[in-house]
Amino acid sequence: MASNEELLINVTPRETRVAVVENGLLQELHIERSSKRGVLGNIYKGRVQRVMPGMQAAFVDVGLERAAFLHASDIVQAVSAPFTAESVPSERRPPPLITSLVHEGQDIIVQVIKDPIGSKGARMTTEISIPSRYLVLLPDSQTIGVSSRIEEEQERQRLKQLVQAHANSSGCGYIVRTNAEGVEAAFIEQDIVYLGRAMQVIRRRGEHAVTGECLFDDLSLPMRAVRDMLHARVATVQIDSREMFDKVQLFAQQLMPELADRIRLYPGTRPIFDMYGVEDEISRALNKQVPLKSGGYLVFDQTEAMTSVDINTGSFLGQKNLEETAYRTNLEAAQSVARQLRLRNLGGIIVIDFIDMHDDEHKRQVLRTLEKGLAGDHVKTVVYDFSPLGLVEMTRKRTVESLQRQLCEPCPACQGKGYIKTAETVIYEIFREVTRAVRQFEADKVMVMAAPVVVAKITEEESAAVAELEEFIGKDIRFQADDQYAQDQFDVVLS
Repeated sequence: MASNEELLINVTPRETRVAVVENGLLQELHIERSSKRGVLGNIYKGRVQRVMPGMQAAFVDVGLERAAFLHASDIVQAVSAPFTAESVPSERRPPPLITSLVHEGQDIIVQVIKDPIGSKGARMTTEISIPSRYLVLLPDSQTIGVSSRIEEEQERQRLKQLVQAHANSSGCGYIVRTNAEGVEAAFIEQDIVYLGRAMQVIRRRGEHAVTGECLFDDLSLPMRAVRDMLHARVATVQIDSREMFDKVQLFAQQLMPELADRIRLYPGTRPIFDMYGVEDEISRALNKQVPLKSGGYLVFDQTEAMTSVDINTGSFLGQKNLEETAYRTNLEAAQSVARQLRLRNLGGIIVIDFIDMHDDEHKRQVLRTLEKGLAGDHVKTVVYDFSPLGLVEMTRKRTVESLQRQLCEPCPACQGKGYIKTAETVIYEIFREVTRAVRQFEADKVMVMAAPVVVAKITEEESAAVAELEEFIGKDIRFQADDQYAQDQFDVVLS
């Protein structure tokens, strides 16, 4: 298979960005800032602060800004009996009561499985996992798993047998990652040795650590990108920092020498993200509307509960009939939605409102196109069939903030609502507030301070209404424009 992917790593003193570009199009963007470095994958020594029986959960102090959330289902596997072929899968067994698993004041080793998002603290598990290039070590399990993306049965058996011998001697479990496909046994064994040593270090630190101390800090973004994303389909990794290039190249020579020659120092004088059009793609990814080549467009609305995607035909009129027009637009939209979810890093519940179609085969083709587009997404997704209302519901695992929430903040003018009151609405609010204030307080003069657009409209288009109000309250009203006021803000000053 020809290499058609590139990793672009842009490094500045306080921020590092990694872009995954496939066939010239930006597919993923990962951002790490020194002031807000994520904690996903980190292992801490925590202390149970509060047990919540009604939620089947506990809050754990791990030294972060907010207490971390630990659900009973994230403790069960770590404390239950080892997995065997005869065991009932954990998802079919109700978890024990949280009060039988932990108690307040208890010291506990936990790992972050979801970064703090919005007002929510990090989510934790006691089932520790340590990743390497080809494997994930599960020290509290005896499970041997192979990535579902490795489809050839003979290769799956080879890898499972290779790891099984080491698992039997160590008493630990392993998950074989996609990167291990076709890799020689010697490299897998190197990973097993590395993971064993890493776990020994974590256990030693845990014996003497205090509450909130980090026992294992995952690699920095450039190292994680090379460890997790550099595979046979990646043609090059380009880095625009000499210092980071030297570090990453050394790391790759130790971890994956067969691919180290694909890591290169970006030689250009033009910024690397500008050269590949990544900056423009980032700007477009922050817009609600996404145009389609046919003339249709998508609209993304991200809320606290879910993300909705609306598909519209726009200027695309089709050539045959309405059904065919909807079908062609939906096919193109399905491909675009798959890419945008990955690029914008949208997670949780996602509802896609495709244009109504009546042909069942057309619906199946649109779903297949969506699933095919999501096949390259390393984040777990689950897509459901069309609902009776013609909606497609899906989930995408959310572990970090979306791109929009990483790069943006709520608008101070509208407090994130996405709209503000019209100037006319504000004017009538001013009239009511003036009437209320004059009736409540004694005053000789009335001054209204508001945004220039409101003052201009009230003095020009509503001058007759102002005159009526002055006659009604028996006082003159002065208006003063101030650029510091948002359109829906104003003050009534009595003197």
